Amino acid sequence: MVINEEILSSAGAGLKKYNPEETIFHEGDTPLYYYQIVNGEVKLNNCNAEGKEFIQNILVDGQSFGESLLFGDKLYPMNAVAISPCTILKLCKEDFLSMMKEHPHLFFDFCKVLADRLYYKYIMLQKNSLESPEERLIGVMDYLKSSQKKQCIFSFQIPLTRQQLASLTGIRVETAIKTIKRMEKQKIVKIINRKILY
Repeated sequence: MVINEEILSSAGAGLKKYNPEETIFHEGDTPLYYYQIVNGEVKLNNCNAEGKEFIQNILVDGQSFGESLLFGDKLYPMNAVAISPCTILKLCKEDFLSMMKEHPHLFFDFCKVLADRLYYKYIMLQKNSLESPEERLIGVMDYLKSSQKKQCIFSFQIPLTRQQLASLTGIRVETAIKTIKRMEKQKIVKIINRKILY
């Protein structure tokens, strides 16, 4: 959800900088803030008991996270971690809810964002339930490319590393690397300077 930065500032939002690998919030924390990325990348993830990471989503400039939990009384079910140097607008829960009352049109934007995120979750659940790593990777690539105007073959550069693709799909990084090479031979993807074009 992108809220105009002037509206956020007038509601009391402040800027906070995060370094790569710095945690913004932990799984189990109480949701206290609305977060909107001014610049940088943030991943929402979980780690199992063996330390294996599962990435739920990767967010970039202009995207927000954690806001749906401000409307309930549940704890965060995931971590939010900076991938790159980030500047993030933070607005406390009480001010966020007051801002929503003052600007009712934001509720419609919020509902659209929630609908888009639920769609993403449905797609990822469906694709990640498949046994084939190729189908899992294609599911993520299809979703990422779906928001682009150009849909022709090899017109979209996947903005994720092979490690991130593996973590998003629940497969091992070695499997992701081998599968992507096989997909290149099948002309499903093209690799130029280690970048994946889909």
